[in-house]
Amino acid sequence: MPQINSINHIAIVVDDMEKSLSFWRDALGLELHELRDVPAEASQVAFLPVAGSEIELVTPTTADSGIAKYLAKRGPGMHHVCLEVDDIEAMLAQLKQKGIRLINEQPRTAADGKRYAFIHPESTSGVLVELYQL
Repeated sequence: MPQINSINHIAIVVDDMEKSLSFWRDALGLELHELRDVPAEASQVAFLPVAGSEIELVTPTTADSGIAKYLAKRGPGMHHVCLEVDDIEAMLAQLKQKGIRLINEQPRTAADGKRYAFIHPESTSGVLVELYQL
């Protein structure tokens, strides 16, 4: 049976990266580990580690990206919670068997090799959930 190992990160959609960093980095004192462009998602992501997890600030880099559409519809705020799992295929199969609606039925692979998939908020009481396998 697949297991959840940890909360990998919480992603927050922002409309102004510098303004957001002035709170998370400058006011709270979280270290900015990396600021990375993610062309596949048409976004820029700031990674701020905290207690074995991360806060990820995400801003769109194009006006027609999924993140830009999300921001236009819902405004800035929490986007998703990411859970690290030991076996992403087994977890997706288990969820599908239990009637959970998936956005990604097969894991995708990020540029850094992480495998990920999203669970539809319809099945999670309104929270977008991402699964990661490192």
